[in-house]
Amino acid sequence: MKKYLLNTFVCVCLSYTGFSQLLDSGNLKLNGYLETYYIYDFNEPVTNDRPDFFYSFDRHNEININLGAIMLSYESERIKSKIALMSGTYARANLAHEPSIYRSILEATISYKLSEKSNTWVTAGVFPSHIGFESAIGADCFNMTRSLMAESSPYYLAGAKINHTTKNEKWEVGLTVANGWQRIHRSEPLESIGVGHNLSYMPTDKLSLNSNSYVGEVARDSSAVMRYFHDFYSEIKLSNSMDIILGFDIGAQQSSINRDEYFFWYTPAVIARYKISEKLRLGGRLEYYDDPDEVIITSIEQNGFSVFGGSLNLDVQLSDRLLFRTEARGFLSEKFIFRQDNLLVNYNFFIGSSLSFKLE
Repeated sequence: MKKYLLNTFVCVCLSYTGFSQLLDSGNLKLNGYLETYYIYDFNEPVTNDRPDFFYSFDRHNEININLGAIMLSYESERIKSKIALMSGTYARANLAHEPSIYRSILEATISYKLSEKSNTWVTAGVFPSHIGFESAIGADCFNMTRSLMAESSPYYLAGAKINHTTKNEKWEVGLTVANGWQRIHRSEPLESIGVGHNLSYMPTDKLSLNSNSYVGEVARDSSAVMRYFHDFYSEIKLSNSMDIILGFDIGAQQSSINRDEYFFWYTPAVIARYKISEKLRLGGRLEYYDDPDEVIITSIEQNGFSVFGGSLNLDVQLSDRLLFRTEARGFLSEKFIFRQDNLLVNYNFFIGSSLSFKLE
């Protein structure tokens, strides 16, 4: 027994030593992210679940974890790989439709560089979506909560993609083949895969223009219909203190009854960030979301979803890795699409704070 314990101890020590050497070599890196939050929704939902078009920060009047993730990545000259596991209310809401075996996967990819001379990479697995300017990692975004643009388009895709960046790094072009619109597991009635493109142009370090798309089948009323979606946004650095993002999404989808009939939705947004000092930043957002046929967002009365929204947030960088944020955000609609107690109202307003820790 003593000999067994000694052998086990030696193996563990050797494994730890080898792992430590890999970490020290720079090829293998261990990263992490944790984001806690508290939100008070003045519509006071009875179940503490906020409106179901929120996939991030979706709980009312409780201290919770939006996203906790641990990430292990490997990188060499021509090979990259990453596995990231997660938990939190973001994971629960975004992957609720996936089989349980996949619900803790934030990212799982293997990438290969096709040529030593050309910056062209092929990637397969589960990866962040090429659509939009916001991600699941809140500390990387201008605002505490995500825009309706982000909440209503894929955060992640599963499949394969190829990306090429020119030598002067002004152009990036890519093609993605995916299992579906934010789907790892493709199930009936979906039969075909989806495709999308991404194109970025950066004429200067102060301006980027981005065009992204997705075309593929989605499930609607127990049948499969085609969805066509395009996302455009521009990031502009107005000064050393001021950054702005202009975005516009538009989509079209077949009717499940008449395939020659299409439903349309669109959303413009303006997001800005102002750096007050090294420790303080202000963020603001104006947005409009119009989905009259409720292709993406279903309202309580199911008679069309159309809202104006705005938010203001203050960020305090407590340290290089620790970020505290406070945000006030509201929505206003012509129709009564929000619930307050037993009444339907045309507004929603909430305030909240988050504390995030980023290890990289």
